[in-house]
Amino acid sequence: MTRHAPLPLWGALICAAAGGVLFDGAFPDHYWWPLVFPGVALLLRAQQGRRAWSALLVGFVGGLAFYISDIYWTALYLGPIPWLALSVTEAAFWALAALLFTLAYRWVPRALPGLFGRVVALPLVIAGLWTLRELQTNHWPFTGFAWGRAAYTQSASPFTHVVAWVGVAGLTFLLVWIAALALACVQEVGLRPLTRAFIPVVAALAVASVPVWPSNAHGVTRVAAVQGNGPAGYFDPKNVYGAVENAQITATTPLLGKGPFSMIVWPEGAADANPLADKDSASMLSALSTALDAPLVVGAITEDGKKTFNSSLLWDGFDGATAQYDKQLPVPFGEYIPYRSVFHAIAPALVDLVQRDYTPGTRANVFDIHGIKAGISICFDIIDDRQLPQMINGGAQLILAQTNNADFGRTEENVQQLAIARMRAVEADRSVVNISTVGTSQVIAPDGHTIASIPAYRPGQLIADVPLSTGVTPAIRLASAIEVGAATLGGAGLIGCLVLALAARRADSGEDDDVESFPRLG
Repeated sequence: MTRHAPLPLWGALICAAAGGVLFDGAFPDHYWWPLVFPGVALLLRAQQGRRAWSALLVGFVGGLAFYISDIYWTALYLGPIPWLALSVTEAAFWALAALLFTLAYRWVPRALPGLFGRVVALPLVIAGLWTLRELQTNHWPFTGFAWGRAAYTQSASPFTHVVAWVGVAGLTFLLVWIAALALACVQEVGLRPLTRAFIPVVAALAVASVPVWPSNAHGVTRVAAVQGNGPAGYFDPKNVYGAVENAQITATTPLLGKGPFSMIVWPEGAADANPLADKDSASMLSALSTALDAPLVVGAITEDGKKTFNSSLLWDGFDGATAQYDKQLPVPFGEYIPYRSVFHAIAPALVDLVQRDYTPGTRANVFDIHGIKAGISICFDIIDDRQLPQMINGGAQLILAQTNNADFGRTEENVQQLAIARMRAVEADRSVVNISTVGTSQVIAPDGHTIASIPAYRPGQLIADVPLSTGVTPAIRLASAIEVGAATLGGAGLIGCLVLALAARRADSGEDDDVESFPRLG
């Protein structure tokens, strides 16, 4: 027997909102990672036993509570409209997924009656549907918005290392499965109280006990990275042409005489005076590279005809730019405006703030730096699953994550992104040099620990012997298949249970049907 009686609508709305806020509490800078379990459980409990429209409303409120809490930093300079628009859009997708959760709570126990259906099958289907929701929001609309994934709560937890085996999507599946399993056990009145607690605890311990992936790191290279703390914010009145680059140069000169270095890494957009077009900028970079006897990896805005790119340049003191990576997935509404004329008619003042549209790049995201292969990530590249396998398949031995967090001030955004970079280091078994214009900048080892760090909003230099790796983790080999497989388990499991439930209903046609067994509109 189970306790699946629906909450009254007002109670479900409160439960969903509380779940969304608790779920956000598991993310940095809170780092209260255990909150992922009660947060997810409350969000799921709110969906049980609802009719269709009620399920959509409750799901929307839960998603909205989460996103408003999690991405409030988008309102720092742009005001509340983009923040609310993005939150409402993502909450709408959450609501559709929540309806699927409601359907699963109706159809799976009916299709698979008994303890197996309620405690074994149901949590697996729910976890698969959650993974399906993340898969959709990660890729659509436009290039998607992969922020707020459940796995990103675990950058400093006993579950962190599991991401090397199953990837971000696989870890999301396991976390939601544990939460759904715990909820199922609590509601299974036929189980003894001790058993209800024992099953989910054992499940969590089993996941946490997966052995650490044996790192293939061998050898080190000395890397320097520079956080200039220049006026890199889009709306900073001091952000005049060349100001960010000058701050980077000032912060780089203390490295003179401290080498040798294999490379010096600057953040995204650090050469705001484009060295491919500005001779003074090119001369200064060449002089720095020559004086330091090391190539520079420099973020810059470049142009090719009418096309504008968010680029990373490999700059040599004698030969200038010897390699270039252009960001492949510019951020919609941040780095370009899709259907500009349409959205300009809706919100012209906001659209006009994004004055240039970056073109998606097509170049490889790996630089060969005197025999060392470095994967290049520009800002939100780090959150997208499509970028990491490209780097590793291209032979990357470490990852250079160049970013500019200045537009988000002293909010949670920079530590949320840093936590994602930490997860990527473990997932790929690669060191990550996460260098920001304003911080927080860190060198992260393949096992996720911090090698060196610069506090936010201070100029400084990172000098570290960075481990190099060449192996390929199961996550890199199989992460896409794991994500698709988990999402398919959710979707196919739900459809399969609907078919079985309808068959069972026809077989029991002589009996009175429970009107709550199948949701209906209205």
